Amino acid sequence: MEQEPGREQKWPDHIWLVRHGQSAGNVARDAAEAASHFLIDIAERDVDVPLSELGQRQARALGDWFRALGPDGRPTVVLFSPYVRARATAGAVLDRLGRDGLCAVVADERLREKEFGILDRLTPLGIRDKYPELAEQRQHVGKFYFRPPGGESWCDVILRLRSTLDTISREYRGERVLIVAHQVIVNCFRYLMERLDEEGILAIDRMGDVPNCGITEYHFDPRAGKHGKLVLVQANFVAPLEETGTPVTHQPDMPAAPKS
Repeated sequence: MEQEPGREQKWPDHIWLVRHGQSAGNVARDAAEAASHFLIDIAERDVDVPLSELGQRQARALGDWFRALGPDGRPTVVLFSPYVRARATAGAVLDRLGRDGLCAVVADERLREKEFGILDRLTPLGIRDKYPELAEQRQHVGKFYFRPPGGESWCDVILRLRSTLDTISREYRGERVLIVAHQVIVNCFRYLMERLDEEGILAIDRMGDVPNCGITEYHFDPRAGKHGKLVLVQANFVAPLEETGTPVTHQPDMPAAPKS
């Protein structure tokens, strides 16, 4: 169905959702789980966790991929989580693109990582040891609805992302928007943009982690839906590292939460 004549397009032409590059927290989490530790050994608060050396390389490869799209295909808007690892990933892309021709570069707190509350920095083993009743509750309720004390459920994250999408549709219609954030943020955006339900998004989540610097891309199709809509083009594509020419490995976000 063609878009109605004279009807203004509501959405950007393109949206790319990208998870940040590998962080020092990802590395510490893997080490803690491999050693069966209860606590992830990371000194910084979650907002301040930097990229690892591999994460920096991944971010540069991501920037090279976007630069190769050419002036008519590159992002015109860059939105990112204020967390250091996401800010640094977005910064690497901006270094490759330059800021000429960009209509907005914005750190948006609504794109921050899911808040884990009292479970912050605990491994799954640590959660079961320190808060067995919460581990049992989470298993019963499921990760979509479970909210740890002082933290957020996926539904809480989705609520703030609804507001973010309202801003994007109001301020960046017709633009090409890059969003750099975190694993749960990418999945919750997919829930909204692909009109999924709990079962649908958790099925995607069970397929595997969102790769570090993985790209999920949407393009506006005026023929889709009643008035046109954003349609998924690709999910979790990873630009190869220039040094090796092989796909980048990826790690789950820190802090951890056990799989459903």
